[in-house]
Amino acid sequence: MSDLMSERGILEVEALPFWTGSIKIWPISQGTTNSNYGVQQADGQRFAVRLGQDLPQHGIMRFNEQAAAVAAARAGISPKIYFTAPGVIVSRLLPGRNLTPEEVRQPQNLFRIVALIRRCHTGTATFLQGPLLAFWVFHINRSYGSALDKSDSRLADALPRLLAINDALERRVGKVDIALGHNDLLAQNVFDDGVRLWLLDWDHAGFNSPLFDLASLSVNNSLALDDDNILLETYFGDTLEANVWDAFRSFKCAALLHKTLESAIDEMSPGGSRVMTDETLVRLDAALADLD
Repeated sequence: MSDLMSERGILEVEALPFWTGSIKIWPISQGTTNSNYGVQQADGQRFAVRLGQDLPQHGIMRFNEQAAAVAAARAGISPKIYFTAPGVIVSRLLPGRNLTPEEVRQPQNLFRIVALIRRCHTGTATFLQGPLLAFWVFHINRSYGSALDKSDSRLADALPRLLAINDALERRVGKVDIALGHNDLLAQNVFDDGVRLWLLDWDHAGFNSPLFDLASLSVNNSLALDDDNILLETYFGDTLEANVWDAFRSFKCAALLHKTLESAIDEMSPGGSRVMTDETLVRLDAALADLD
């Protein structure tokens, strides 16, 4: 986090009407879509403050994030929320740490993470209040493609092929069940307090196929085939049907395409990485080859 961004964020946190006394503030992390701060009041209470603006180009709307985060907190899978304002969430500051991709891949952790994801899919939507967006990766990919086409991206020549792949994957997935999904299962969004796991960061939350969360977890943490077996067998148990594997692998390809197009959008801004775009494109082609 740059010193200037940190200073601006601290001033914004200080100005929130939530505090009841003097506070101490420190930066926690600077994400690509948000910034986060720890706060301790004079009475010893500690909070996490999340700041972020709407990013329509990425489908991120803060009213949606807040609705999902509040529901997840009420469902007991995300930290308690004490205060919200446009672009601001004040929640409990958990003790512990974020997982690493290496830790996600450990079988004992996969079992715990799958149980947390199932709780998200089966127990969170009942706590929702007000509207919530859908997260349909194929629609988002088409939106990214349109934006890249209009911005003279270096991927312009590849876009017809990539968008044709996107349409083919959508047809291959076919009909799906719908649940409230997290949709951004990076290792850093799974938090271990030493006793149990929590889900953090609901930027991309929305109604979606449960399989996309499983595919997102696999893609974002480089799960191997044996890991994917554990993932699906733990989630579905005896109800795992033959067509689920094909849909899961199709969603993995769609998730990789999403990461490729998202990175291509980001690389046109300061701090964007061509390397990330190229790496995810290579991974996509490999996953498509396995799909055939």
